[in-house]
Amino acid sequence: MAASPAKRRHKVRRRADMSLLGGIRPPIAILSALLLCLAGITALGFGRAGEESVPKAVMTSQQHFAEDGAVAMRASIDESAADLARTAALFNAGDPAQPDAVVDKIGSVYQKWVGTAVVEISSGKMLAARGENVPVAAIDTARLSEKDGLSPRMVRLANGETRLLSLQLLSWEGQPQQLLIASSSLRFPGISLGKFRSIAVIDSTGRILSSDGIPESEQVLTEDQRTGVERSKKQLKAFAEVAAERAEEHPLKANVPGEGGYTGVSGSLRGDTFQGDRAVAGYAALTGPEPGKGTVATSLGLTVVAMVDVAEDPTRVTDPLFGLLAAGALLLIGALAVGVLLGTVQRPLLRLFLESRRLTRGDLTRPVRVPRHGEAARIGQSLERLRRQLLGERAESDTAAAGRRGRIGARALLVVCGVLLLLWSGPMLLLVNRADATAVVPEQITNDQRERTDTLSDRVRRSLNEGHADLVSVAGLLGEHTSPEDMTKVLDRTRNEHARYRSLYVRAADGTILARSGESPRLSDEPRDGKDGRPFADDITVLNDSGTEPVIASYAELSGRDGSTVVGEFRIDFINSLLKRPGLGEIRVIDAERHVLGGNSGYLAFEDLPSARLDELAAGTGQKTGMSARAGAVVYRDEGGVQVAGAAPFVGGGAAKSLNWMVVSWQPAAGLAIPEYNLQNRTVLAGLLGITAAAACLGWLHIVVVRPLREVAEQAESLAGGDRRTVLYPRHHDEVGAIARALELLRQQVLEQRKRDGAGATTAPATVPAQAPAQTLAGRN
Repeated sequence: MAASPAKRRHKVRRRADMSLLGGIRPPIAILSALLLCLAGITALGFGRAGEESVPKAVMTSQQHFAEDGAVAMRASIDESAADLARTAALFNAGDPAQPDAVVDKIGSVYQKWVGTAVVEISSGKMLAARGENVPVAAIDTARLSEKDGLSPRMVRLANGETRLLSLQLLSWEGQPQQLLIASSSLRFPGISLGKFRSIAVIDSTGRILSSDGIPESEQVLTEDQRTGVERSKKQLKAFAEVAAERAEEHPLKANVPGEGGYTGVSGSLRGDTFQGDRAVAGYAALTGPEPGKGTVATSLGLTVVAMVDVAEDPTRVTDPLFGLLAAGALLLIGALAVGVLLGTVQRPLLRLFLESRRLTRGDLTRPVRVPRHGEAARIGQSLERLRRQLLGERAESDTAAAGRRGRIGARALLVVCGVLLLLWSGPMLLLVNRADATAVVPEQITNDQRERTDTLSDRVRRSLNEGHADLVSVAGLLGEHTSPEDMTKVLDRTRNEHARYRSLYVRAADGTILARSGESPRLSDEPRDGKDGRPFADDITVLNDSGTEPVIASYAELSGRDGSTVVGEFRIDFINSLLKRPGLGEIRVIDAERHVLGGNSGYLAFEDLPSARLDELAAGTGQKTGMSARAGAVVYRDEGGVQVAGAAPFVGGGAAKSLNWMVVSWQPAAGLAIPEYNLQNRTVLAGLLGITAAAACLGWLHIVVVRPLREVAEQAESLAGGDRRTVLYPRHHDEVGAIARALELLRQQVLEQRKRDGAGATTAPATVPAQAPAQTLAGRN
């Protein structure tokens, strides 16, 4: 059954509306909306690029500083617990030892405990003690056999200080069991605080267990200084309470994704102002070296809080005028580009769409309104020629009416619009708000680079010293009657407990290996030279000066074995793992000749530092100032941009002191969240968004509209020129497709008209006399 006229009109109207959804209007409309949104983002976003008087980079740096303290504290506590457990196991594996000998041996090898003691468990009698009085009364010996009975515990002394007690059992057959107790303070090992910084350890309730950096009131001279001390203590306590609450959060909820490298809860806090300085702090809960892996230290529920006063600079707030001017310029240029598209592409195309539909409906009375230029002009001229042909004009007369082709096509108009939008996006992307020449790196950032590098240097030094102390402890327990099998067991236990060694072995004076654990030794097996018969000159040394990786080794002599030594070779990966700290950029460990030994990223062993400036910084920092060299930091400006660099030599005692190594770090200031670079980044982002919007929408127009329009223009000219055989198929259901369908209908109408004319020409001689047409025309005239 045929559809009613109303239904047919509804279908035609629906087809016309559907054509507009995929035609020329959506790209132009979306381009207009995107440019409006970009203008709004530009106007509102640029004013916030530097609205904080304390840059975000300073806040993030305090967070990283607290993380460094938490890592150092966790490593120190775990290392102490492991050393005490291993020492007790070595004593238990040997002959019974006197309590005094045990505490003397521990004190001579390790200097990390403030007090040690040996207590008889059954009677509670103190058998031996060294150093500070150990709070034995706080230990319930009756519960040592329970689960976690030997776990470390914190004890608060009468003077308010807190001590961490580590416990181990000493057991020999036929003798009463003894308890080995080591007491340590919750002080930070090797944390460089610099000036005006304080750091504290707090428990899960926010109570400060230990702090450093804030002097006592009686240590300052003036009333203003005492006021500042009281204010600092009050502010640190407030920070501690907030940090304890936030430390209870889950790490994935507390940390912003992509800001980290730290597996635990960490963040930064903003405090009150005092005499123009703003108190800021970072906090970090103690966490394991791997996600989800707890340690002895993490079970204590400790959190580190680092606080510093930063001078505020209210003039650093960005003026929003630039954003308003940039947004206004974008609106003007965008309006001009959209106007060009509307006036020269969309409007002529829609007019052709309506004209072609009019011709297909048989309305041939009015001439076609031909656009002025481009593919639309070519199609309009072709439609006009087809209209005249349908009215009966001969094709020969169409050549004079073919008209001229528009010189400027739709593709050229798209290029013009793209160039207009590029006039705004290009300078935003490449020229405007360049920060390299004007960036002001906050002094606190430079100080933090220096102090964190110094902390990292001390951590590497302490790790090497700990490794040497392990060897001394092992050597002291390997007597002259120890068999090679027992030596191997001790070496295996030590290497399994500490990941720092690639190889441990006992070496005789003639180079013979008596026992070994791990990989093959790299030390030459030649007999040792020198009066003292040592395997190498210093306690810790680098055995090679070339190759793919440095061979770092340490030794300790065995007593009663004619100069035999226990040698440990360190894994370079262990040293490199100590350097993986976020917020410091590239980090290298260099030797006294400033050759690279290790790093936190790709490097070549024994290569030089990557720039002469870094080499000069390392050389200058290595010079002694007073009793020893000091860490330094500097801000470099050159053609490559702004760079913050720090260097810190090994300072302190121990076997690693003779190495004269140094840690060097550097990072580009462009990666820091400071106002100038924030403004530059937002400017670049605005330029990228502008280019992306222009490329997407204009490319959409070219693919969906302009390219099919050029093909339709060629087909229309061929059809008007006499090509009646080529069938015209629409590529898309849009305005261009509708014009193609209209041309196909016109082609069919022209063919039908030709058929009718041809049929009339063949039948006229058989039915009408030759003079009839002239007579008929004459009669009508």
